[in-house]
Amino acid sequence: MTEQGLNKPVKLKADLAAFCGAAELPRTAITQKFWDYIKAQKLQAKTENGKAEGAGKFIVADATLIKLFNATKVTSKSSGKVTDFTGLKVGQTINMLQLASVVGANIE
Repeated sequence: MTEQGLNKPVKLKADLAAFCGAAELPRTAITQKFWDYIKAQKLQAKTENGKAEGAGKFIVADATLIKLFNATKVTSKSSGKVTDFTGLKVGQTINMLQLASVVGANIE
């Protein structure tokens, strides 16, 4: 039986592969790597572009995450809405629900 859906390994682009330490991973594992890093570095904020305090629904971009966030410019297939983080700066935030867009933009 082959892996399907979110558990199917996907090929990671170079920056994400360096971040995750693997060339291929399932989306679930990629997301877990992000959350492990975000929590360890206390990069969550309760307010948009607020100070990181280790809890909340916003993710603060640091020097490591900014490369991955800046590679994100995707259009939703369902709504047509564009998620564009190409101009995001260190210290700015994204909503945690947008992390799926970051993952999607950094896989092949």
